[in-house]
Amino acid sequence: MGKIKTFIKECGIELKKVVWPTFDDVVASVKVVIISTILVAIILGVLDMVFTYGMRLVF
Repeated sequence: MGKIKTFIKECGIELKKVVWPTFDDVVASVKVVIISTILVAIILGVLDMVFTYGMRLVF
């Protein structure tokens, strides 16, 4: 039981050292993720259309 208490105490100490991001940082990161996801989806969609068209020409 003592090890569990020590573990929880040390977790609390480590969490106090964490520098949490500001709301603006989180919003900026979310924007980057959403834009990146959309761009990758568009690129993959275009590649899929090109390969599909190419396969229809071959077969």
